[in-house]
Amino acid sequence: MTIEAVIFDFGGVLTSSPFEAFARYETERGLPVDIIRRTNATNHLENAWAKFERAEVDIDTFDKLFAEESRALGAEVRGRDVLPLLQGDLRPEMVEVLKRIKAQFKTGCITNNLPANAIGSMTGRSLYIAEVMVLFDHVIESAKIGLRKPDPRIYEMMVETLKVAPKKCVYLDDLGVNLKPAREMGMTTIKVTSGAQAIAELETATGLKLR
Repeated sequence: MTIEAVIFDFGGVLTSSPFEAFARYETERGLPVDIIRRTNATNHLENAWAKFERAEVDIDTFDKLFAEESRALGAEVRGRDVLPLLQGDLRPEMVEVLKRIKAQFKTGCITNNLPANAIGSMTGRSLYIAEVMVLFDHVIESAKIGLRKPDPRIYEMMVETLKVAPKKCVYLDDLGVNLKPAREMGMTTIKVTSGAQAIAELETATGLKLR
């Protein structure tokens, strides 16, 4: 099947993963290992994180809810303290790949992000560096539309806008839970663990030489 579009997640794909920053934060404060990730993963469709990414709660409510949810798992972590940990560094090699992909295919970005005014956070528009975002034919931001991955509707919105069948799309994300709906729709999916690994798999999926 010929590929016509490549759709990217942003954080953890075009930037380094925030999981490294989470781990450092936990170690520095003597918190249980993976307490932040476990809090994010518990009741992942309706927890504090999900509500904030859909812009359903303000930062004060998010801070309080995240503290309650993490406390229930063994240690209190304030939501406000997690936000500054989200800013990853751009992966230059992935940005170059995106440029090469754009020359041949339609491109999209589906990102679970936070309201642009999230205090102490770089995850509003400021993180989405303009030179990178203009490389996409279409961008969907969870905080702007009130939907977030893994809701199947967000993927459907993307393919409808790009006017491409799911089976002719490749989708890259660093979270397996977000890849599942795309795969079930018929997309070729790539779980990103590093830039080099993602590029190699993308070369295989598209037939393009990307390095």
